[in-house]
Amino acid sequence: MKTTKLIATIASVFMMLISFNAEAQKFRGLDKSPLDVTYFRTSRNAAPDARVIYSRPQLKGRTVESLVPNGKVWRTGANESVEITFYNDTNFGGETIKAGTYSLFTIPGEKEWTIILNSDLHAWGSYAYNENNDIARFNVPANEGKDSIEAFSMAFSKDSLDLGWGTLRLSIPISK
Repeated sequence: MKTTKLIATIASVFMMLISFNAEAQKFRGLDKSPLDVTYFRTSRNAAPDARVIYSRPQLKGRTVESLVPNGKVWRTGANESVEITFYNDTNFGGETIKAGTYSLFTIPGEKEWTIILNSDLHAWGSYAYNENNDIARFNVPANEGKDSIEAFSMAFSKDSLDLGWGTLRLSIPISK
């Protein structure tokens, strides 16, 4: 009788361990606004001069204007605030920015957008945005592209950080 109870107890513990292990290996689905990164380099093999880490919200039948209203601070993506790192002192939007990591916010406008670099890091969205911690603030023209981009996108060209979503296009000048 004792042997039967011992075997039953061992079997129960074994089954619990298997169920915990099976549960630990479940993964959640793809994030609705996946994380992305883009680098600014002078050449393919060069060390990066800047890096942007951001999440990419999708339009899903909505308009950019309905998702990011004019005149309100936006995290410039989804989820956590955007993180931009300059590995060297850099001219960004006509402003000299010291090497370091900053958050990137924007304020949409009809004809131009305000670009903001802020010293606060690791915040969710723009809920805790504090204008007193701005490092730089400048405006760039808002342009319209021919094709619509479903997922918010950022990419460096040889002399700018380009942002696109729907038919909206922004280009922030960058140089060493």
